[in-house]
Amino acid sequence: INIIGKYFEEISQDTGKYVVGVDDTMQVLDTGAIETIIVWENLDVTRYVLKNSSTGETIIKHLNKEQDADESNFREPTTNGELEIMDKMLLLEWLANEYRKFGCSLEFVTNKSQEGSQFCRGFGGIGAILRYKLDVRAFDDVSDDGEVYEEVYVDSE
Repeated sequence: INIIGKYFEEISQDTGKYVVGVDDTMQVLDTGAIETIIVWENLDVTRYVLKNSSTGETIIKHLNKEQDADESNFREPTTNGELEIMDKMLLLEWLANEYRKFGCSLEFVTNKSQEGSQFCRGFGGIGAILRYKLDVRAFDDVSDDGEVYEEVYVDSE
C-alpha cells in the first residue's frame, strides 16, 4: 500500500493519527509526533520568519500565492506596523532541509494519480501520519522553550 493510501486509511478509519493542511502539519511537527510528512512536490507555499521590531517577537507564517500578495500578512494586526522579513524560503525546501531534526520521514507525491490529485485538491497538498493519536485542537498555544517566540499561523484556504 502506498503512502497516500495509508494516509487516506488513517482518515477514513478516523484514527486521530493524521493531520491535514499546512497549519496543523507545521504545528504538530514541533511535538515530534509526526512519523511521515506527505507533501505535494509542487506545493507553492512560502515559509516566512517575520520580526515585529517594536516587540522583538518572531512570527512564522506559511503563505500561499494569494496570501503572499496580501500586504496585511506582513503587518502587525493591532498597530499595522510593518513586520521585518528575516527569512523567506519555499516550505518544500525548508522541509527537505529540516525534517530529520524532527525524527520523521518526508515523502513527496505527485498529483498524477487519482489519490495524489485528491490529496492536493482536498487536503491542501500537505499532511502527515502521526506516531500516536493526538488532539490537534489542544495545541493552540504551545510555547515549548520559554523565550518569546510565538508561531502565528495563517489559515490557508
